[in-house]
Amino acid sequence: MIVGGGLKRWQQAAVAVGSAVGALLDPRRADLIAALGETTGKPAFEKVLQRMQSSPEGRAVLLERPRVISANVGHAWDLPENTFGAAYARFMGSRNFSPDDRPPVRFMDTDELAYVAMRAREVHDFWHTLFGLPTNLIGESALKVIEFEQMYLPMCLLSVIGGTARFSEKQRKLFYQHYFPWAIRAGVQCTDLMCVYYERHFHEDLEDVRRKLGIVPVPPVP
Repeated sequence: MIVGGGLKRWQQAAVAVGSAVGALLDPRRADLIAALGETTGKPAFEKVLQRMQSSPEGRAVLLERPRVISANVGHAWDLPENTFGAAYARFMGSRNFSPDDRPPVRFMDTDELAYVAMRAREVHDFWHTLFGLPTNLIGESALKVIEFEQMYLPMCLLSVIGGTARFSEKQRKLFYQHYFPWAIRAGVQCTDLMCVYYERHFHEDLEDVRRKLGIVPVPPVP
């Protein structure tokens, strides 16, 4: 785990502002979005860490520190079609995504907080799979609503604001009439998703995992 903490407050503010401006200019810059999340999200990550420490499954994650990388999740591609692991593999494969593409954590003060920040980043595609959300701008914005409700990261709220500002009128109407109300409900009614050891549920039926976690997938667009 890479930790680049120790920045002074003015340095953190400078990185946050620079990252925010850069991310708005080029939303494809995952490194800038990650830096914004780290420099503005320390209090939120500290609360997530506390919740994980209070959860049996969350404590197991903190103890074993699983990483969502190809070497660890590659077996998902060989699981039965109905399983959560196979659904995740289909999600990644259909988009030519690699779990190894996530940028490293650079601005956390402790190794434990750095792992929590990395875990939040790496389970993002698990959440896409479980909630059935696409990876277009609308789908990402809807997932950021859920992530904000789950972790209260300022970056998630800023991403929603920035994302919706780039919507066309048609996209904006669809988002606020269909995706946003569902995301508000979905993020509240599901379990604490940062306390889930997802890799231990790969072999389970996808719908069983959803029911266990209280997850309601996004309904079809009418």
